Amino acid sequence: MIRVFHREHAGRPIRVVWTLEELAEPYELTVMTYDASRGEEHLARHPLGRVPVIAEEEGCVFESAAICMHVADLHPEAGLIPPLKTHERALTYQWSVFAPAELEPPLIFGEAQPERAEKARRRFTRAAEAVANSLDGSEYLVGDRFTVADVLISSALGFASRAGFPDALPASLKEYVARLQERPAYQKAVQRTSELPATTEPSA
Repeated sequence: MIRVFHREHAGRPIRVVWTLEELAEPYELTVMTYDASRGEEHLARHPLGRVPVIAEEEGCVFESAAICMHVADLHPEAGLIPPLKTHERALTYQWSVFAPAELEPPLIFGEAQPERAEKARRRFTRAAEAVANSLDGSEYLVGDRFTVADVLISSALGFASRAGFPDALPASLKEYVARLQERPAYQKAVQRTSELPATTEPSA
C-alpha cells in the first residue's frame, strides 16, 4: 500500500491524495509537523525535507507531478492518464509539468516578495490565459475526460487567492476550478488531509 507524507499547511500534497481518491485505491496518510519534516527520517525520503512524498515497496518518490502521473500509471484502467505513445499522453505530460513550471513560480514570488507582486501577477496571468485558451470551452484539458493534468492544473490555479491574486483568473477558469473541486474524490481528499493531526515523529 502506498504511504503519502504530507505536512501541516502544505498545499501540494492534496494533489496526490486527490489522485488516489479518484483511483479508489487504499493508501496511508501521514501528516507531519514542520519540525518532523526537517528530521533525519524524512530527509532520507526527500533530501530537502519537502512534501509530498510517497513510500512504496521499491522506495520513495517525490515531486507532486511525478507522483500523480506515476500512481495513474499504476492503474491505467482508470483512465487518469492516456495510453503510451499517444498524442494525448504527451499533452498530459505537457500540462502536468506546466503547473509547477509556469503557474506556481509567480504565485510563490507574489506571496513571498510583495515588491515583485505586479511582475509575478503578469506572469501568472499569461500562464493562466494559456490554460484558458487550451480549454476553449471544454470541460477538461486533454481529450474529453478528466486526467491527472486537470488535477495538477486546477490545484495550481486554486493557489491564486492564497498568493494575493484573487482576481487573476478569468471567469472560465474560476468555473473550471470550482467544477473540479466539486468532484467527490476532491472532497474526500480535502477531508482526509484536514482531519488527521500532525505528528512530531512520523510513525513506522
